[in-house]
Amino acid sequence: MRLYDRLFSVEDPEESGDFLANLNPQSLEVIANAKIEPSVAGAAPLTRYQFERLGYFCVDRDSTDERMVFNRTATLKESK
Repeated sequence: MRLYDRLFSVEDPEESGDFLANLNPQSLEVIANAKIEPSVAGAAPLTRYQFERLGYFCVDRDSTDERMVFNRTATLKESK
C-alpha cells in the first residue's frame, strides 16, 4: 500500500523562496505487509477499489501475482 498525502507542508511552498524546504516528509507512507481481501488478488492494473475506512485505491502497474501494489487516490475524510 502506498498512502499519499500532501506534497508540501505549507499552502504556498514558494513563499519562503525555496520550495524544496517545504516538502512534506510524510507525503508517502508505504505499508509493506498490508493484508487485503483474497478476492482482490490478481486484479488488473488500474482497477479501482474502495477499502473501508481507508479510502479509494488503484492497482499499480508495479503489481505482480506475488505482490500486489495499491496506491491511495483519495481518502474518505479530510484529516486536516
